[in-house]
Amino acid sequence: MRPSPLDTRQVMASYSACMQIREHAEATPDKPAIILYPSGTVVTFAELEARANRLAHYLRNAGLVEGDTVAILMENNDHIFTAFWAARRAGLYYVPINTHLTAAEAAYIVDNSNAKAIIGSAKLAGICAELGEHLPNGLPATLLMTGEPEGVELPGWQRYPECVADLPDTPIPDEREGDLLQYSSGTTGRPKGIRRELPHVPPAEAPGFVTPVVQFWMQPPNAVYLSPAPLYHTAPSMWAITAQSEGVTVVVMEKFDAEGALEAIEKHKVTHGQFVPAMFTRMLKLPEQVRTRYDVSSLKRVIHAAAPCPVEVKKAMMDWWGPIVDEYYASSEAIGATFIFAEDWLKHPGSVGKPLNSVVHILDEDGNELPPGRPGEIYFEGGNTFEYLNDPEKTAKSRNEKGWVTVGDIGYVDEEGFLYLTDRRHHMIISGGVNIYPQETENMLVTHPKVMDAAVFGIPDPEMGQQVKAVVQTVDPADATEEFAAELIAWLRDRLAHYKCPKSISFEPQLPRTDTGKLYKQELIKKYS
Repeated sequence: MRPSPLDTRQVMASYSACMQIREHAEATPDKPAIILYPSGTVVTFAELEARANRLAHYLRNAGLVEGDTVAILMENNDHIFTAFWAARRAGLYYVPINTHLTAAEAAYIVDNSNAKAIIGSAKLAGICAELGEHLPNGLPATLLMTGEPEGVELPGWQRYPECVADLPDTPIPDEREGDLLQYSSGTTGRPKGIRRELPHVPPAEAPGFVTPVVQFWMQPPNAVYLSPAPLYHTAPSMWAITAQSEGVTVVVMEKFDAEGALEAIEKHKVTHGQFVPAMFTRMLKLPEQVRTRYDVSSLKRVIHAAAPCPVEVKKAMMDWWGPIVDEYYASSEAIGATFIFAEDWLKHPGSVGKPLNSVVHILDEDGNELPPGRPGEIYFEGGNTFEYLNDPEKTAKSRNEKGWVTVGDIGYVDEEGFLYLTDRRHHMIISGGVNIYPQETENMLVTHPKVMDAAVFGIPDPEMGQQVKAVVQTVDPADATEEFAAELIAWLRDRLAHYKCPKSISFEPQLPRTDTGKLYKQELIKKYS
């Protein structure tokens, strides 16, 4: 029986430190720790443990010590978890880099994080080959490349796993717990590193802030967890390695595909999975005969986060999969989190739940606490501490005088303490002095059967200051016409207050959205302003 949200804090407090894959490598050595989809590549717990130990020895022999940083530039493959686990047990910060970045953008993260090593993959060899020319101090001394790159010269890069073949598959003698050093998506400028103080203890003694949630939600070790998103993002990487630490098999999609996700669930009898709302939308837009072709009855619970989910989209998913679609709200900064089960969401549609490990405060622009129902900036009290790497000014701006922390999201709480998100602070449109949060309009647009994706933002208006603009991606490119734009505006005006509706709609074949569902609105604002 699932715990209720009221029990969540007690449940979290009752769990101890994060387990390690070593325990499962000894108890169930042949159990898959990783299954790649669609290739079918399998890495067992025993193999993952041995690989992580060898790589940890290599990094230690190369001179990396507790507190150093290793950058990881890999797609979803069978080596990326080895890099994560090796760094964690060697006391290192590990930085997974977005694989869609240019060489200059990736080099900025390598330089800003002061990475002492880079582990890249053959598929990204072209970017790796160009990194050095964008690094003011040149490439770090320790460079590893998985696989054999084609047509690219990489002097100084060692071939992995060949370079660790002769190293021990037993633990390094001075194991210390490392941590993820995550860079923000950079939707409003240069990405910022989010760093927490290392615990300075052996891995077996280190707490994991995701561990309690995974333990009570997934009920390991007999679960099978689907990870459909790129592992360079915070939530996919943290949830996946935490699931592995609890003995759970993780099915990793090498690239998300709506129909492929359904096939992976059926083929591997997936019991749990984490998605983002854009994935739900793409699965719901599949033809009916495709959606019903696959058996998803093995699913016990799924969860989503990363971006707001339109109420109608979530209801449609529950009509399809049943009341098993849970949700959490958190940030890469890990300043606090909320959680809501599907059953409770149906009573509080649109809510992201109640806090797990902190207290939520809603503040106005002057820092005054607002009553239930009034939207303001969301602050958390009592969450994890962090710093924006090399940016003390931004770190300071995220705190108020009481030490409460914000990442700039806007929302409100109801009378029962359930949190609702309104939008991001920097997404707000001010038209004629009226504050407009575009998320509501975006959520309505994607419920139209001909709309695949939508972005709403403000553009300059000589009279009103800003006007509401929408850019839409249609399911069928043939629908991207002026006639359909006019039809959509009229359709919206029947459903929303007119001031929230766009004055014009343009079309794009693909919106600039991250793999976790966040929109790079700045690209669109620049184009249409």
